[in-house]
Amino acid sequence: MPHLVYWEIPSTDVAKSSAFYAALFGWTMTPSTGGYMMFETDGGVAGGLEPARAPLGRGIRVYIGVDDIPAILQKADTLGGTVIQEKTAIGGDHGHWGSFEDPGGSWIGVWSKD
Repeated sequence: MPHLVYWEIPSTDVAKSSAFYAALFGWTMTPSTGGYMMFETDGGVAGGLEPARAPLGRGIRVYIGVDDIPAILQKADTLGGTVIQEKTAIGGDHGHWGSFEDPGGSWIGVWSKD
């Protein structure tokens, strides 16, 4: 079955976004060429922070599984992000979600089962 192997987050400030995600989720950051920053998650999914002249809007929505949505949203806010949606039940026993905008202008969703 096809599965996610790599994803990119556009950022108007790659250095700031890199520090933000390393502190928020503990991702490992590796500088690349042209201002690009590669990252790796504990789950093995890799991605990159792509330099952007302006935020690309919400575009494709990416959701990151977390254990504690309110704690992550609070931490995102403390690190310079903006909370967009507080923890909200999805319904039908599909868990909960929330979202924030990172310092580089990208929308990111978070999800938890409870």
